[in-house]
Amino acid sequence: MVTFCLERTPPLSPGETWRRLTEWPRHGGAVPLTRVTVLTPAPTGAGTRFVARTGLGPLGFDDPMEVTLWRPPAGGEPGLCRLEKRGRVILGRAEIEVRQDPGGRTRVRWREELRVRFLPALFDPLLDRAARAVFGRAVDGLLRRP
Repeated sequence: MVTFCLERTPPLSPGETWRRLTEWPRHGGAVPLTRVTVLTPAPTGAGTRFVARTGLGPLGFDDPMEVTLWRPPAGGEPGLCRLEKRGRVILGRAEIEVRQDPGGRTRVRWREELRVRFLPALFDPLLDRAARAVFGRAVDGLLRRP
């Protein structure tokens, strides 16, 4: 299992940052060869389930996730979303935190615990580098595009 944390300071309000990071179908546009399908009715909250399908045609895998904690930023309090990854291939959890620092800047902290079933721990350093690159690019893309 690998654990990593990404931090960003976007030039956006906490509310807009939260919106961009938690519109699940948009993640498909930020991760190559991936489509996200939300399985539960709107609005997003604890219990929302979605699947990220990564692959080309029949070659690929599903990454089913469930929102287990949903607390949007409000009244100066930070927002926190926790996702549990419950797939046959990808397991772990992610946390997305959006807060405003004392200087008025919005800060994002994306924490990820990631395990790929059947991948020996020997490959964790490679998985860590690949995951940081993919998730970092995805977060940057989500924050750039309205």
